[in-house]
Amino acid sequence: MSDKPSVLFVCVHNAGRSQMAAGWLRHLAGDTVEVRSAGSAPGKTINPAAAEAMAEVGIDITDQTPKKLEWETAESSDVIITMGCGDACPIFPGKRYEDWKLEDPAGQGVEAVRPIRDEIKARIEKLLAELVPAA
Repeated sequence: MSDKPSVLFVCVHNAGRSQMAAGWLRHLAGDTVEVRSAGSAPGKTINPAAAEAMAEVGIDITDQTPKKLEWETAESSDVIITMGCGDACPIFPGKRYEDWKLEDPAGQGVEAVRPIRDEIKARIEKLLAELVPAA
């Protein structure tokens, strides 16, 4: 049993928003938080515009691959953050849920993805402050 909190980011394709959020949390939290991401209908590859936008801030998400949302992954996560996956996201009693309303970067260029990336960063910083209070 791990003593660090686990956070699962879920969106439909696990190719854009959830991957950017996971990238930010890995970058900002280091090894203090277990980071997971998945999709209800995962795509084949990471959204290139999302990868480019993250690369602009020094975070490489190109080594990630979209993953299918598994019941066990959700059940064993402390915090589940959904981003437009609707009813496909399982609900478990006692879990902390947040639904982040963010524009979908699918099919958009990097100019449109940058504000989404920046909004995700702000939300990740707030979440991290709540999960791992400064000593």
